[in-house]
Amino acid sequence: MNKAGITKLIRAGEGIAVEFKECRSGLSRNVFESICAFLNRNGGDLFLGVDDNGTITGIDIEAVEQVKKDLVTGLNNPQRLNPSFYLSPEDWTIQGKRIIRLFVPESSQVHRFNGRIYDRNEDGDFDITGNTNLVAALYARKQTSYSENRIYPYVTIKDLRSDLIAKARTLAVNQKPGHPWSGMTDMELLQSAQLFQRDYQSGKKGFSLAAVLLLGEDQVILSVLPHHRTDALLRRDNIDRYDDRDDIRTNLVESYERLMTFVAKHLPDKFFMEKAQRISLRDHMFREVAANMLIHREFLNPYPAKLVIETHRLFTENSNKPHGQGLINPASFSPFPKNPVIARFFKEIGRADELGSGVRNLFKYCRHYSGGKDPEMIEEDIFKCIVPLTPQVTEQVTEQVTEQVTEQVTEQVKNIIAFCMIPKSTSEIMNLLGLKHREHFRATILKPLLKEGLLKPVIPDKPKSPKQKYYTNLEKK
Repeated sequence: MNKAGITKLIRAGEGIAVEFKECRSGLSRNVFESICAFLNRNGGDLFLGVDDNGTITGIDIEAVEQVKKDLVTGLNNPQRLNPSFYLSPEDWTIQGKRIIRLFVPESSQVHRFNGRIYDRNEDGDFDITGNTNLVAALYARKQTSYSENRIYPYVTIKDLRSDLIAKARTLAVNQKPGHPWSGMTDMELLQSAQLFQRDYQSGKKGFSLAAVLLLGEDQVILSVLPHHRTDALLRRDNIDRYDDRDDIRTNLVESYERLMTFVAKHLPDKFFMEKAQRISLRDHMFREVAANMLIHREFLNPYPAKLVIETHRLFTENSNKPHGQGLINPASFSPFPKNPVIARFFKEIGRADELGSGVRNLFKYCRHYSGGKDPEMIEEDIFKCIVPLTPQVTEQVTEQVTEQVTEQVTEQVKNIIAFCMIPKSTSEIMNLLGLKHREHFRATILKPLLKEGLLKPVIPDKPKSPKQKYYTNLEKK
């Protein structure tokens, strides 16, 4: 949202989706009551530095950073807001005064602040903790609104993959040292991630659809959702069918990795500097595309999700519960979570950013990757994302590999070469190939590639460094 949009919202005054708090020198207690109420109802905009009449009073300049810090700390403290919820405060200067805008989406969970449940109506926030009927209605609304919360009481922790839970824990700690998951048992982690729930309308408790989709054994996923599938297709020569395909029928964590591998196999990276550091333009852009089609899908709809690479574009399709219709404008759209539990899990393991930033990042990086062209995101019953490509982008990897790798090189090696255009670790390459035995991989795959000069180490003088990575050496051939 831009400054004009914020000014317009403030002028319209408070309502069920807009709340003002003065907070001149610090946070007031009822800020979190409003956040809790917005999460439990339909979401909304919270403005700090604005009084009840809509007058912009501003936050003291020396207090702004502390207010933002206290907001983030409180939101991520489950002893205050439970379950915790990540939100990103925005600092704005309006009429020469500093205010903070916090967009709060509707959550798929029922939230409590200091053990109390708050809901919202036109008159503001109200405590419904003691009203059994209102609390039951709130839980019922959440359960029916979000299919990810559907309870499967006969699914046990044995039906989930312990190796994926361990992997999620490791990824979360890599993102944030000291992450709470590091000291939790598997069951505690699953409960913390809101993957084990109670349905207060039916009395059922157990693992949710989100838990099954994120961490379930493949046969459990397909038993619960027989139609679950993500199709990755390459259509350049054979446009009626496909030139390459990955039929993905597995958990969402590995589905994401396979989509990224498919993109890396068929689309090149481009040299790009950001803040004096080279980054993978392709990975930064398509991680948003892959995460979006997995996180924001309506999983009960049998329509298969697709990622299709063509000569002049890449597009995705997935079933959707639309909130609005038509093209999404990144300058004015308000993000709406389709599966907040799944989205939060992806954020914790570093596969997605905070709500709304993915769209902005996609537009930002696409302009560099696609020669100044913008992507299109279309909100309908079938959500579509279209990324324009140039012929040079779609042909570069194939040309480089066919010119510099002989016909005797296996398809497996070609995949590694495409994957390692950005330096990758031993573990990342093994994950690409689905291998688990490290010594076998080193002896039969890695060493021959290094000997032939197809891969080179990032740290050549320390070949056994734990930080060692390998990159494609296309220039030599």
